[in-house]
Amino acid sequence: MLIVAAIPVNHFIHHHEESFMKFVTKISTRVAAAAVAATLASATLADVNVAFFLEWATPNQIPKVEKAYDDALGVDVNWTNFDTGTAMTEAMLAGDIDISYSQGLAPFINAVNASAPIKLVAIAMRYPANDCVVRDGSGISKENANELEGQAVAVPLNTMADYSFRGMMKALNVDVSKIKVVDQEPEAAVTSLADGNVVMACIFGGNSTKKAKEHGKVLMTNEEKAAVDIVSFDVVSVTEKFLQENPEQLRTFLAVTHEANAAFAKDQSKIGVIAKDAGMSVEDARNQMASFGFPTPQQQLDDYFNKGGVADTAINFVGSAFATPENPALKDYSAVIDTSFLK
Repeated sequence: MLIVAAIPVNHFIHHHEESFMKFVTKISTRVAAAAVAATLASATLADVNVAFFLEWATPNQIPKVEKAYDDALGVDVNWTNFDTGTAMTEAMLAGDIDISYSQGLAPFINAVNASAPIKLVAIAMRYPANDCVVRDGSGISKENANELEGQAVAVPLNTMADYSFRGMMKALNVDVSKIKVVDQEPEAAVTSLADGNVVMACIFGGNSTKKAKEHGKVLMTNEEKAAVDIVSFDVVSVTEKFLQENPEQLRTFLAVTHEANAAFAKDQSKIGVIAKDAGMSVEDARNQMASFGFPTPQQQLDDYFNKGGVADTAINFVGSAFATPENPALKDYSAVIDTSFLK
């Protein structure tokens, strides 16, 4: 939930440290072959626990529902939905989650800056930066966005919605330090917007975004955000323990995911399966997915993780943006990235 924009690092640190420290303290041949190996070893292999988001429609929900992951990995795959990427990290640190599918880049970077033993192994998807919705009747738009200063704005801190919010504030010359930032998850943020407790809510998730727009209008459109290089992508992260102990299961999980992406690109007839699993209507799921991009393994290697690529540039930038004196940016993020499972 990544923003590639020239935003000064110290512009982001204000309002983050208290929230961040609270977070830290809590803190098909190949598939077939792997499936055979996993089945033979199933007597000793434990279940695989995967984190995901509701209201976030993705092709891999088809094999999730149809138990293709379970069949390929040779064990039960248990899926748990989370409200934020920071909560995913906390669950991984607690040993409750092995793989987080579609964790925001910002919460991942926050975690590794704090020395969390997790790694990035793939890109889940690229999508327009999250929306910030301004309450109807406030009289605020992008033309006079500085009127947000001195008012309350709901933002789920340390998420890509937070990053999107701060990117837009920078682009519109708004001083974030003068805004009363209220740390709220999307559902609560929508309620605050509807009740008039905040003048703007920055959210993610299909249903939450739709509900927020019932009470206001977006501060910047997707096209306007993209024009100033505010774009986002989510990642697939994994605990170091699971990566080291179950590399073939991880490889198989990613292979099933990529095959689901490729299959859906050719045939969208099972959109209903995705929508139901995401807790969305078919229309909303289809509209949301129309804005998503699911890069292939080769595209990830060629365009994202190559030197100077999208992820290479973004990871270093986000690392500095969310760094604190207690948890500084890493000198080299390659230590927390493993692209070998894409090959």
